[in-house]
Amino acid sequence: MEHELRPNFFELLEQQRWDDHRYYHRSRINQALHFVSALGFIVAYGLLFVDPAAAALLAWGFSMTTRQAGHFFFEPQGYDEVNQATHEHKEEIKVGYNLRRKVVLMAAWAAVPVVLALAPSLGGMIEPARGLEGWLHDVGIAWLALGVGGVLVRVLQLFATQGVMAGLAWATKIVTDPFHDAKLYAPAPLALLRGELIDPMHHVREQVQQARG
Repeated sequence: MEHELRPNFFELLEQQRWDDHRYYHRSRINQALHFVSALGFIVAYGLLFVDPAAAALLAWGFSMTTRQAGHFFFEPQGYDEVNQATHEHKEEIKVGYNLRRKVVLMAAWAAVPVVLALAPSLGGMIEPARGLEGWLHDVGIAWLALGVGGVLVRVLQLFATQGVMAGLAWATKIVTDPFHDAKLYAPAPLALLRGELIDPMHHVREQVQQARG
């Protein structure tokens, strides 16, 4: 049974990675920002074992904002000639967080420091922070909880809508994305220096044409 399930899992993981790359990373600026973001996430992974709050501050305050800025401000949202798909279609079939879900997630992220500044004890649920350092620590822990909760919520949604294997594959993709993105998008800064703002994605065009016969 395990032998039968493993190929399915890895096929789903690779398909999710492939679709995410070809649909949502055509901009070289977005790719370069993902490369920088991935390096930050990798450092945050190391910090997680030493100082979880600092790790979350780095992951959310630098890496996550850099990553999402690439999607919101630089990624083309018109008709995708390479994949022959509309932006609306891609948003509809997005396995993870599409732009609409990301707006909700980032709104929660932005609300956390404000809430902790206005209600340091969260209504008596935690020990109120003392000074800026204590407030930053609480923000970091809250952001860490938000990140873990955001992944778990989407995994449960995928369990219900696409099956357990799809949810597990997506969770694995999210956790390993920094390492995958660091390797995949390392050439993007040099491409930008050459003046290439959009990845021609010849490899994607070939696969799309082959799939269409």
